Amino acid sequence: MKRRQWLLKACCGLLCAAAVTAGPLRADAAVSDRSAYRAVFDANYYYSANPDVAAAIGTNPEALFNHFVTFGVREGRSGNGVFNPQAYRQYYPDLQAAFGNNMAAYCRHYLTYGIAEGRNAGGGGRVSVPDTAATPANTANQQQLGSYTTHYIAGVPRARNVELAAQRINGVVVQPGQGFSFSRTILPRTSANGYVQAPIFVSGKTGVGIGGGVCQVSSTLYAAMVSAGLPATERHPHSLPVDYLPQGLDATIAGNYLDLKFNNIYSQPLLIQASASGGTVTVTLSLQ
Repeated sequence: MKRRQWLLKACCGLLCAAAVTAGPLRADAAVSDRSAYRAVFDANYYYSANPDVAAAIGTNPEALFNHFVTFGVREGRSGNGVFNPQAYRQYYPDLQAAFGNNMAAYCRHYLTYGIAEGRNAGGGGRVSVPDTAATPANTANQQQLGSYTTHYIAGVPRARNVELAAQRINGVVVQPGQGFSFSRTILPRTSANGYVQAPIFVSGKTGVGIGGGVCQVSSTLYAAMVSAGLPATERHPHSLPVDYLPQGLDATIAGNYLDLKFNNIYSQPLLIQASASGGTVTVTLSLQ
C-alpha cells in the first residue's frame, strides 16, 4: 500500500510539473525523459533489489538513478517495487505500436493513463528482455509448430497465479538462436509481482507457497514444446505426479535454481502465445 501511495504521489508530481512547463513546446526531450524515469524510481528499492549495482555504485541516489536510466531500463530492471517498464511494454501491443522503443513514453503512459485503466504494471524485479520480445505479432504469416491445453479450477487463489503467469509469457518473441527462460519471464513469485499463496509441491510433499500454480503454465508450455519438437535446454519434473497432463510432460520451476529453458533452433522468430481463462490454459508456439 505504501508503494502504491508513493507511486500515485509521483504521478501527481509528474503531471503538475508537466502543466508548469507545457508553455513553449521546446522542452529538451532528454530532460522530459529523465523526469518520466524519476517518477517511477525509488533509490532505496533499486539499491536493495540489485546487489550487483549496489556493490559497484553504493548508496548514492543520483548514481543509482543514472544507472537505471542508462542501463537498468534496457536490462529489464524495475525502478520501484510496483512498475517495470520493459514488462509494461511487453504486455501491450497497442502501446508498442505507439511508442516503439521509447521507454520513457511507457513510464509516462502508465502514470498518466495506465493506473486509471487498471493495466498490469509488471511489478518489481527484473524481466527477461529479448531483442524483440515486445514486437507485435504478425498473425497473418504465422506457422504453428505445436500447441497444448490443460485445465484448472477457476475462481480459486491458484487460478490467479496460473492466469498471471500465462499473461506474462503471452506475446514473447524469441529470435533465432536466442534463449528463453520461463522463470525470468514471469518475474519472481512474490506478492509485489501479483502472485498469491496457493498449494505447491515441496520435496515430495504438498504445502502452500506464493505463486503456487505457475508450474501448470510452464508444464503446458513444455507439452507444447514436445508437440513442436522443440527441445528444452533445462527442464525438471515435479516431485509428485500432477493431474493436469500425462506423466513426462510436466516442467516444474522453483526459485532461481529450477527453470524451464529453451533456445530458438529455427531460422525465424518464435512466438509464444498463452491464454488462461475460465479454467483452460492453452500455449501455442508459432514461427513468424
